[in-house]
Amino acid sequence: MPSDKKLLGAFGEDAACRYLRWRGYKILDRNYICRLGELDIVAREGRYVVFVEVKLRKNADHGAAGEFVTPAKQRRVILAAERWLQQHPTDLQPRFDVVEVYAPAGLDTKKPEIRHLEDAYTL
Repeated sequence: MPSDKKLLGAFGEDAACRYLRWRGYKILDRNYICRLGELDIVAREGRYVVFVEVKLRKNADHGAAGEFVTPAKQRRVILAAERWLQQHPTDLQPRFDVVEVYAPAGLDTKKPEIRHLEDAYTL
């Protein structure tokens, strides 16, 4: 049986995917894992291949969810993105976004609040 943390992570990623699709993004990959790191969502938007880090929180009382994407986490995402790009060659420009998902009632939240931070950090 999956842990609560895994269920909440999947809940947040599902909400982020729904939001991105609604905004016209095409989801290319989810939960890509390599020895260098992991990517929550890989999507295409216009001329970009977008590597999306999803952060779920109940609220922003202790800081915005995106603030928890530390420089160390950014480096791991960038390394994983480089590996993904080696395996999936493209002419698209890479971009790194963060999607904050706020779910006050956890898994029982009917309509989580989504904040999308485009181009949140760079290579």
